[in-house]
Amino acid sequence: MNISRVKWACRRGMLELDVLFQPFVNEQYECLTVEDKLCFIRLLTNEDPDLFAWFMGHELCSDPELAAMVVKVRGRPAA
Repeated sequence: MNISRVKWACRRGMLELDVLFQPFVNEQYECLTVEDKLCFIRLLTNEDPDLFAWFMGHELCSDPELAAMVVKVRGRPAA
């Protein structure tokens, strides 16, 4: 997936997610490994309520790869 499509996929229905995803894609996406890029794209296929719960620490993602990507995007370990 090219960077334009990734940026478009980062536009969510929740401002809280936009605030997380937009800077991450603009500042860090290009530096990710191919595997991490694919994982991030897979993360974006999830529904906004699930993403919100994972990023706000209300729930833990059951997929270890996606959970690790949540931590990477947040820039700090989950509380």
